[in-house]
Amino acid sequence: MELRVLEYFLAVAREQNFTRAAEFLHLTQPTLSRQLADLESELGKVLLVRGKRKVTLTNDGVFLRRRAEEILSLARRTVSEMKSSEEEVSGDICIGTGESEAIRSIIQAARRVHDEHPGIRFHFTSGTTEDLTDRLDSGFFDFCILFGDVDQSKYDYLSLPYTDSWGLLVPDDDPLAVRDSLEIRELWDLPLIAARQPLASGKFRKWLGKDPGELDIRDTYSLVYTGKMMVEEGMGYALSLGHIFNLAGTHLRFIPVVPELSVSLTAVWKKFQSRSRAADLFLSELEKTAAGQGSAGGA
Repeated sequence: MELRVLEYFLAVAREQNFTRAAEFLHLTQPTLSRQLADLESELGKVLLVRGKRKVTLTNDGVFLRRRAEEILSLARRTVSEMKSSEEEVSGDICIGTGESEAIRSIIQAARRVHDEHPGIRFHFTSGTTEDLTDRLDSGFFDFCILFGDVDQSKYDYLSLPYTDSWGLLVPDDDPLAVRDSLEIRELWDLPLIAARQPLASGKFRKWLGKDPGELDIRDTYSLVYTGKMMVEEGMGYALSLGHIFNLAGTHLRFIPVVPELSVSLTAVWKKFQSRSRAADLFLSELEKTAAGQGSAGGA
């Protein structure tokens, strides 16, 4: 499987049309069609459904599109790093993050590195912990910035000087908005909106005091910006961390829930994975951020 053919496949997946993809690639349509037919034959999978007006991906095609993006990104980064001179460090650093105001400190560290080494480029991707660690495991990310517990057997890590606590996101004209805090038991009878991933955590379920199936969890979200809009549209109250985003200018209020359930922020990277010079510089800057307040684990 050649990198060139993966580029062809991604062009067709993006354009959803062989003619437009061929024009973009400066190929003839029969050549492009033959190359992708050969790819399907090599893999033993049907990747594309060729309609009269539109090309769509099969489930195998969707899987290959994601893997192809990761493979090609890694190939480009490798070439860039190999071409980096001894005098000036350059290259790409890919970072997966959750959504939180806490990520600002990570971006500030990236800016300091960029100021010293303008040839280094940073690429941030937001997502759920599961999605991010999957891509970290596949080599797409250099680092992930995560809330909560870390699998120390799988990742090296750096504890960062930031914690957040769970609470409830409510409309500012709701009767609950006047409260300074809520007891966990008060959540049991409220219409709730929850992030999917924490519901699977034993620590989170223990904090709730009930199995999620016993609560009135009407809807779920992956990223909290969607949860915020669901609250604004009157779908319920969202279980959320308190400093995910700035509530100034919104019609929402965050109410802490007691007893408190706090989570910490951690930078993680794969064990035994060689890092580029650019990634080493960024990690050094993160260590300065955490100095005196966090500690590195692993090697």
